[in-house]
Amino acid sequence: MTKPSQAGRGSSKRHRDTRRFLAGPQRRLEDLRWAAGIFGEFIRGFRALAFAGPCVTVFGSARFGPDHRWYALARELGGALADAGYGTMTGGGPGIMEAANRGAHERGGLSLGCNITLPHEQTANPYLDRMVEFDHFFVRKVMLVKYSLAFAILPGGFGTLDELFETATLVQTGKVPNFPIVLMGTDYWAEAVAFVRGRMVEEGTISPSDPNLFLFTDDVGQALDHIRGIAPAERAPRPRPARVLGETRPYPHTDESEARPDEDLASTPTDGRT
Repeated sequence: MTKPSQAGRGSSKRHRDTRRFLAGPQRRLEDLRWAAGIFGEFIRGFRALAFAGPCVTVFGSARFGPDHRWYALARELGGALADAGYGTMTGGGPGIMEAANRGAHERGGLSLGCNITLPHEQTANPYLDRMVEFDHFFVRKVMLVKYSLAFAILPGGFGTLDELFETATLVQTGKVPNFPIVLMGTDYWAEAVAFVRGRMVEEGTISPSDPNLFLFTDDVGQALDHIRGIAPAERAPRPRPARVLGETRPYPHTDESEARPDEDLASTPTDGRT
């Protein structure tokens, strides 16, 4: 289990640099520097998550405390995922993220956090086996989709909606096949789901079958059955550490007997900063 960590003083500078980068055209060398940095961030993510095994990412707001019913739901879900052989991946923060990581940790499952550096200090929740930090939202999105077999979406804000609809687009367009998306907290999502099933279908902006990309439930057992039916944990064999890269062990909580030889650029987990 990790100790809670803070983003550090460098996060404010990185945030200012990001705003400058997104402000418009820069000098060619400046853009090249940014491209190299983004490439390096992808490599750090690949190395950190290479041995994660089958994971389900749980999204939701950081603003719900332990007494909230949706915190309890996320905690139950994390435990059920652990029992079914899935790791639980979240943004690594408090609220729904903490609850899902907590449930996984309490049941002996793998508990991961993929954090994003922001200008204010951030504290990781205390139920993580490993936290990986990213500077760019789009890099983190790629990692969450690449190293997850499914998404469980609980009530949240703009970031949660962003992940939900971008992933739905990837599934809709066939970029990511066989990827379950489960919406939990049905009363929270009811109006959004009605809009998708109603107005969007009526106006022809999506196909009549597109709402079927989501399972809409508060039943953890039903959610788990849906995930296992489309993306069983056995679908994601674990790579074996590559000796040429100095790798000596698989990821914690993985079964070395399921590992496969791998000479790609992967490494034992880091904190995302190599």
